[in-house]
Amino acid sequence: MTKPSQPPARIRNIAELARMAGVSAGTVSRALANKSLVNKETRERIQALAREHGFRPNQMARRLRVQETKVIGVVVPLGHEKRQHLSDPFFMTILGHLADALTENGYDIMLSRVIPDAEDWLERIVDSGMLDGVLLIGQSNEFDAIERVADYYRPMVVWGSNKPGQKQCTVGVDNRAGGRLAGEILVGRGCRNIVFLGDTGPIEFNERFQGVKEACLAAGVDAPKILPVHIAADDMADDIATHLAKVAGTVDGVAAVSDLVAMHTVRVLADRGILVPDQVAVTGFDDLPFAEQTVPRLTTVSQHVAKGARAMVDALFARIAGNDAPSVIMQPETIRRDTA
Repeated sequence: MTKPSQPPARIRNIAELARMAGVSAGTVSRALANKSLVNKETRERIQALAREHGFRPNQMARRLRVQETKVIGVVVPLGHEKRQHLSDPFFMTILGHLADALTENGYDIMLSRVIPDAEDWLERIVDSGMLDGVLLIGQSNEFDAIERVADYYRPMVVWGSNKPGQKQCTVGVDNRAGGRLAGEILVGRGCRNIVFLGDTGPIEFNERFQGVKEACLAAGVDAPKILPVHIAADDMADDIATHLAKVAGTVDGVAAVSDLVAMHTVRVLADRGILVPDQVAVTGFDDLPFAEQTVPRLTTVSQHVAKGARAMVDALFARIAGNDAPSVIMQPETIRRDTA
């Protein structure tokens, strides 16, 4: 019986491959990088030996030698809601767009869900030496920490709100204007008893509330009452159900801080036999893909997540290249569907 042939021994490093090829380690390194300094015949012979023996150069080591990791940190700070999951539809949507844009440009991603546990949590990330740049998804309640790092670390772009004179480069929608759009939708339907469902701690969320409030006051309607809702999915539905039970029969309009909160609100109202939008109108904020898949479909305010993600990556690449990239403030858009 013929014995099966043994596979070629694996080569572990460039030195072993150089000995096998009868050339210097430098020649092997240049040949594997397809440099024209090595003649074509030698290049092809070395590359064939590498394939035959399953050798792949350590790309991370090479990148560190040239002070380039080709890795971008995508960081989600959760100082305001420590139990919020990365499976949140907003995070998943923007992460998908960021990942597409980064990998299309040859970068890998290091994803971090961070519960800020010390003042220097962001410094530890940007000073690690493992990243070429950082994309922050949201400012949470960590604006000052982000501002401190932005003062010296240039290749960082933040999804969030823009404050006059800030150092950080941000990309995001005008949340206050978006809140006004949501409020105008509700008062335009004749709603006079409006509530705001959401946590107003994070900058973006507070600005949305302020916008809804402005729209109400401009129309001669009382300012909306804030009904705080945990953004963590484990508690959200219970919070909404508890709040709506207390205000049942008095509220005719709900401005939800996000599409996810709006979706849960519509479900809670349906469970109570309350018709949306006939008895209570509901607006969301985000315009995530599921907003047009729910029944009824969500009326919402778009913050142009796909466009914003691309703008974040473009700004980051400009900053990595040593160029300046200003903040981007996008204008929100009303998306009218079925809930308001």
